[in-house]
Amino acid sequence: MRKLEFLLALALAGAMIAAAIAAPWLRFVLTIALAKGIAVMGILLLLRAGQVSFGHALYIAFGAYTVAFLAPRLNDAVLLLVVAAGGAALLGLVIGLFVTRYRQIFFGMLNLAMCMVFYSLLEKLYHITKGSDGIRVEIMPVAGQALDRIAYEWTIFGIALALAFALGALLRLYLVSPMGEALKGIKTRETRLEFMGVPARGVLLAAYVVSAGVGGIGGALIAMTSRHVTPLLSYWTASGELVFIAILGGAGGVLGPFLGAAAYELIRVYAAASFADAWQMILGTALLLVILFAPGGLWGMAARAIGGRSR
Repeated sequence: MRKLEFLLALALAGAMIAAAIAAPWLRFVLTIALAKGIAVMGILLLLRAGQVSFGHALYIAFGAYTVAFLAPRLNDAVLLLVVAAGGAALLGLVIGLFVTRYRQIFFGMLNLAMCMVFYSLLEKLYHITKGSDGIRVEIMPVAGQALDRIAYEWTIFGIALALAFALGALLRLYLVSPMGEALKGIKTRETRLEFMGVPARGVLLAAYVVSAGVGGIGGALIAMTSRHVTPLLSYWTASGELVFIAILGGAGGVLGPFLGAAAYELIRVYAAASFADAWQMILGTALLLVILFAPGGLWGMAARAIGGRSR
């Protein structure tokens, strides 16, 4: 199953590369999908513990604004990715010390409140953030190499794809480690976990910090791809998108977030082009069908197909 999962990931990557070559305008869409997939992997960690964050767009926005603010000074995409990940993880540690004291709806709504506070600050501090006008991000060198626009877009796409593979592999190892297995205990029998001497709050805090860090990476990639950041990255609907993608893709494996993100972005683009006034309804219908007929999401469907063939 592990080998087939890897082969499916390679097939998905190959399909993305082929689509980006055949239709160059899809390169932007697929890079955004990869960035959101990376961020949704953080949601996957929290879902493993039975917790849903309705405010995780906070870390995407933080990573994006880190790039926007520091690009004129650091002026290197690789370095900015590292700084965005570290800064988002540190912010996740500070907020996580508070929100991990709570569970279920309280956990979700407190994250939403933090997200909306950050959104309000981005909107109101116009002299720093430019408010709703946002901040433009210029094309920057990558690992010290100056690139033209086309080469830059391909490079960011390649970086996003490489990070998706690397972070997916690391997250998979995390989920099968004792820390990852303890997350399941938080979802099912947290009290029993404490009786065994495992600090449930510490386990959840560690997962929360990791999820914040990968959210910062996703936000940095979005800023480098769209080259324009606005407070809407931290609005509650942006957090809703992440949860939508997590449900659509399925939380059973690390490939789910990328399947969900790719499907979400492609459905939205083509639905908006074909039915400008009804694309939200099409997205909602797609999610409803997944919930009714494939509760495990797109990854659940793929896993059943792979399991059937393997037998």
